[in-house]
Amino acid sequence: MSQFKSTTDLDLIQKDEVLFIYLNRPEAMNAFSDEMINSLVDALERAEKDKSVRVSVISGRGKAFCAGGDLKAMEEKSGMFAGDSAELKKRYEEGIQRIPLTIESCQKPIIAMVNGAAIGAGLDLACMCDLRVGSTFSKYGETFAKLALVPGDGGSYFLQRVVGFAKAMEMTLTGRVYDSNEALSMGLINKLSTPETIESDVADFINAILLTAPQAVSMGKEALKRAYHDEVPKMLDMLSTFQGQTQRTKDHFEAIRAFREKRKPQWIGE
Repeated sequence: MSQFKSTTDLDLIQKDEVLFIYLNRPEAMNAFSDEMINSLVDALERAEKDKSVRVSVISGRGKAFCAGGDLKAMEEKSGMFAGDSAELKKRYEEGIQRIPLTIESCQKPIIAMVNGAAIGAGLDLACMCDLRVGSTFSKYGETFAKLALVPGDGGSYFLQRVVGFAKAMEMTLTGRVYDSNEALSMGLINKLSTPETIESDVADFINAILLTAPQAVSMGKEALKRAYHDEVPKMLDMLSTFQGQTQRTKDHFEAIRAFREKRKPQWIGE
């Protein structure tokens, strides 16, 4: 029996080695709630520990991927937006900022299936993932400035890693909403799909990942993220360590045998 149980604001479905995580507040365009945040963090942490899961996919129920903050709660100063400035800072630290910290610590691949609008913190969530597949109906916007806000969820860090500094600055300063073709051209999404093909296109990425060795994927992902900050000597030291470890795994020798025998390797994650 799967350990992944859906909640009011999050729909969880495990299919073989893939955990599908659906933000489930379609009436609010899947805007974040406290429950959704807690459930999402819990699901990602469980997936990271569960050996039966190799890939997670985050998407949204209904017509939106995620609209970010709940405008009604902002206006009413309720939920995650309650309290004075000092309390709000604490709520962010103990609430939505747990999402980027959790995702950044995950060694397993996470794919964003952007089925609709990804706005504000919703866009940032997509940028936190390793790959993004977007629908032709999707819209993308770092719109915080239009609400006289800043991306308190960490978007300033993740957005520029995906689209580069200059484009991230443009998106932040203007708050402009971009269509799917623009998102593809700036590298914001890895692939553009129709609503009818988005699931199969995500499946193509999943299947490609599942053909590769689990440890190599985890270490390769970590190496790329570390390379964003570390200098060359530190990176070379880490990569030689990783290479020494992977070259002595059972999966490595299975890969050699499979290549010679012209068959798919049988990974055991060791």
